[in-house]
Amino acid sequence: MDWLWTGNIWILYVFIACGAYVHYRGKVRHKFRRQVLDHSTIMAPVNCLIYATSSVPNKPFLDRSKFPELDLLKDNWEVFREEALALTQGGYIGQSSTDNDLAFHSFFRTGWSRFYLKWYNDAQPSAMQMCPRSVELVNRIPGIKAAMFAKLPAGAKLGQHRDPFAGSLRYHLGLDTPNDDRCAIFVDGEVHSWRDGEDTLFDETYIHWAENFTDKDRLILFCDVERPLRYRWAQAFNRVFQKLVVSATETENVKGDDVGALNKVFDVVYKVRAWAKGIKKKNRKLYYAMKWVLIGGLFYLIFVR
Repeated sequence: MDWLWTGNIWILYVFIACGAYVHYRGKVRHKFRRQVLDHSTIMAPVNCLIYATSSVPNKPFLDRSKFPELDLLKDNWEVFREEALALTQGGYIGQSSTDNDLAFHSFFRTGWSRFYLKWYNDAQPSAMQMCPRSVELVNRIPGIKAAMFAKLPAGAKLGQHRDPFAGSLRYHLGLDTPNDDRCAIFVDGEVHSWRDGEDTLFDETYIHWAENFTDKDRLILFCDVERPLRYRWAQAFNRVFQKLVVSATETENVKGDDVGALNKVFDVVYKVRAWAKGIKKKNRKLYYAMKWVLIGGLFYLIFVR
């Protein structure tokens, strides 16, 4: 069984090397302890493959003019604005009613809210019914894999984070914003202030954060755009991964919408996590002992046994 041990060790080396690359990529970094357990470390081998085959520059903000197909969105920003404001007035741009939004669950505590048009799959039934023109525009661009309306309330801040998946790039289009430099997103320390009708494209796997220190909510169109890759095999891998894994984090706007398998599991797991947080409040030493025993056990099962 020496060959199995050797293979596991090489897998561990690759995992550590990819995790280190992700950590040191860019100027802004998490503290080491956070990075070790961050989802971007878990995804590091997949993302490093995508970085190695990417045909876009390795920098936080990208030249939007290199993606002319996105002009369709900017040219029709008032269409998106009209339908997004109608959803806002109807109370439909909101937070998950249960713990079934793995991708953005941590944002909800800041007051951030959303309405999905699509998420690595077909458009949600609620979106087709309530904002059909926005869905039609988004669907005219094959490279758009996900789209939503996202609201950041007045006075709110989203903390530093990386998005876990490098197979897409993030597009923002201002719809109803404060038009103020105090309402901005920072990507690896570089800043973009949202403005109505203006857009930007950035690599969301750099550490980024957002703040709205004005007295007006910020409403944008938020899209994931497929990252261009140099090789067909890499593009095929990216699309298979999107189909099998990322689409499983699809979730609902209203009851009756589709919910992906990972979000169904997350709904259960998060309740266990809430129980663990209860232990943390009562006994932090016990909580961290349990946490590191679990991590050590998983490490042993994967790389040693």
